[in-house]
Amino acid sequence: MGLIEFSKLPVNTLVGADWNTFKEITKGQHVAKKKRTKYLLTKAVCRLLSVMTPLQERRYRKHIANHPLEHDPVFILGHWRSGTTFVHNIFAQDSHFGFTTTYQTVFPHYMLALQGLFKPVMGWLMPNHRPTDNMELAPDLPQEEEFALQNTCPYTYYNFWFFPERMQEYCDRYLTMKDATPEEIADFKDKFMKVVKVSMWNSRYGIPDAQYLSKNPPHTGKIKTLVEMFPNAKFIYLMRNPYTVFESSRSFFTNTIAPLELHSIPLDQMERNILRNYMELYNAYQEQKKYIPEGNLFEVKFEDIEKDAMGITERIYRELNIPGWDNARPAIEKYISGKKNYKKNQYQYDPRTIQLVNKAWGTVLDEWDYKRL
Repeated sequence: MGLIEFSKLPVNTLVGADWNTFKEITKGQHVAKKKRTKYLLTKAVCRLLSVMTPLQERRYRKHIANHPLEHDPVFILGHWRSGTTFVHNIFAQDSHFGFTTTYQTVFPHYMLALQGLFKPVMGWLMPNHRPTDNMELAPDLPQEEEFALQNTCPYTYYNFWFFPERMQEYCDRYLTMKDATPEEIADFKDKFMKVVKVSMWNSRYGIPDAQYLSKNPPHTGKIKTLVEMFPNAKFIYLMRNPYTVFESSRSFFTNTIAPLELHSIPLDQMERNILRNYMELYNAYQEQKKYIPEGNLFEVKFEDIEKDAMGITERIYRELNIPGWDNARPAIEKYISGKKNYKKNQYQYDPRTIQLVNKAWGTVLDEWDYKRL
C-alpha cells in the first residue's frame, strides 16, 4: 500500500506535463470551485518541474531521435475493460518487447534525466493496486502510453479525465480523429514516436532486435494513422461481453477518474457518453481495420483468452509471425499460472443495464455472437 490513497490524490497526473501542454489543455476550461485547490497545486508543481524539460529534449535529440526502430510495434487494441491490461502483461513477460512504464506515463519528460530521483519517490507514494480491479501497480510495470501522450501532447482523448464535460468532443477529435485537423494529427504522430523511442531506450536499451509493445485503447480508433506511421505493425484486437464492458467502464470512469477530474458530470450523462463513444470507437475500428495488411491482425474474444490464455497467446505469436515464442514461453507460462487464483470483479446485470446495452450496443452483441439477455 502506497503512502497516498488513489482516491485522496492532492494533485492530478498533469503534474508531469510540460508547461506548454498544460497551458493548452487547461486553457479556458471550467474548474469547479471545490477542485480549485487541486488545480492550483497541480499547476504549481507542473510549472516548477517544467523548467527541467529542456534537459531531456537536448539528450533526446542527441542520442535517440535519429535512431530508427528495429521493428514496427505490436498494438493491443480494444475498448476499456476488455482485458487489454491482462494481455499486455502477458506479452510484456517476453524480453523481446519494450514498453512504456507507469513512471513514464506520469513523468514522460523526466526519463533521460532525473528518473533516478523521481521514480523511487513515486514508488513510495503510489498505491500497489489499481482501485477498480485490483491489478498490480508499480513504477516499472507496463502501462498504456496514452497517459504519457497526455502529458506531452494536448491532442488526446484522455483530456476528458480532467474535463468530462467535453468527453464527446474529445472523442470525435482525438479518439477517432474524425474531427482532428491535419496539424493535430501531425503533432500526435511526432509526440507518439518520441514516446515510443524513449520507451525503448528505457526498457530495452542494448537489447538487439527489440520491439515496442503497445496497449492503448484509444489507438483502436486511429488505425489509419498508426499504419501510416508503422506500415508493418501487428494488431491484436480484443472483444469482451458488452454487458460486462458497460458495467466495468461505468465503474472505471466514475471511480478512477474522480480523483483526477477538475469538474464532474452526473452519472446519467457519463452513461450516455460511454454508450455513444463505445459505438464511435467500435465503428471507427471496423472502418479502419481495412488499412491493416493481410496477416497482421488477430481478433479474439477475451472470454476465449480466459479459458486458454497459453493456447491463444501461442496462436497470436504464430499467426502474426512474432518471433521468439519458444524463448518467451517459460516466463509467459509462469505469469499466467500465477494469475489462476486472481479474483476478478463479478457483475450482476440489473434490468436497466441490460436495457441500455441491448438498445445501444445490440448490433455488437449480434455480430460477436453474445447472447442477448
